Amino acid sequence: MEHESPVDWTAAARIAGRLAPPGPRAPRAELEQLVGELREVAGPAAAHVAHATGVMPADGREPAQVSRVVVVDRPGWARANTQMFEVMAAPLGSVLSRRAPTAASRRAAATQVGGVLALLAGKVLGQFDPFTPAADGRGRLLLVAPNVLQVERTLQVEPRDFRTWVSLHEQTHALQFAVAPWLVDHLRERSARLIEGFDADARGELVESFTRLVRGGSVLDALDAEQRTLFEEVGAVMALLEGHADVAMDDAGPAVVPTVREIRRRFEARRDRSAAAGGVERLLRRVLGLDLKLAQYRDGAAFVRGVRDSVGWDGLNAVWAAPAHLPSQAEIADPAAWVRRVHG
Repeated sequence: MEHESPVDWTAAARIAGRLAPPGPRAPRAELEQLVGELREVAGPAAAHVAHATGVMPADGREPAQVSRVVVVDRPGWARANTQMFEVMAAPLGSVLSRRAPTAASRRAAATQVGGVLALLAGKVLGQFDPFTPAADGRGRLLLVAPNVLQVERTLQVEPRDFRTWVSLHEQTHALQFAVAPWLVDHLRERSARLIEGFDADARGELVESFTRLVRGGSVLDALDAEQRTLFEEVGAVMALLEGHADVAMDDAGPAVVPTVREIRRRFEARRDRSAAAGGVERLLRRVLGLDLKLAQYRDGAAFVRGVRDSVGWDGLNAVWAAPAHLPSQAEIADPAAWVRRVHG
């Protein structure tokens, strides 16, 4: 028996697109040049990462063919993510609620999802989506043009260099899923099991969890032992993916991004300022999970550098061989422990 989704995804896409804030203003010619250049640099970026790290697609295709590059605006990014979440959530309709969702509850959920995506739409530079592949199996690489423009203006960096640098990061994600095609199902299965722990009758727990988060607590406080284990397992994988992409983009960068060190220095200073913000911005960072995301970047990058410095890129690449080779949360904090377990 099919279960109706608890979220009206069409409405969520419409709401997200309508609420997403407009991007920076620029002459039409500048915007067209931005979009064209993002498309131009994104394809070769995967080959540069493959050369620097030794990561190659498992199916033998050329690195430049691992993704479909799509340049979007903020509403376009928000709408694309509702499509991705709909695909990911499709198998969960039977466990997200013990009762059939009502039209009102589906609209309310759409408003919540659309509102969160609209807020995030102004903060994401790019994203690789492996969950809504084309017929040829390639995922979408979304580059959010107005956000790239806004950040490169704020940092006062060389535009083409910055656009290439961002593309290096996102194409690293595409390569990760190409070298480990099992990773999509692994993440989907773990995420599904985590979500199964909540249902419509647990709404009070979720509200309590949200309140705890606003007050500076942890979302882990609302999870039982099994959910906590799954949450930490998924978190360790995300730290690996984000940290690997951050290190790879910097290792590949010097060959194609002359100002890569200056870009990294200014970008990290911007991250630090955002993390130290207070008031409403601080609240939004907690609610949207941006602080957790920043920790994943930095903890994951420290893990990747630690392993790379010990056994080289080839030794690190063993992490993509099988799910058993993925690091645990404890190993993210102790790269030497992962090296001992995997390499003896």
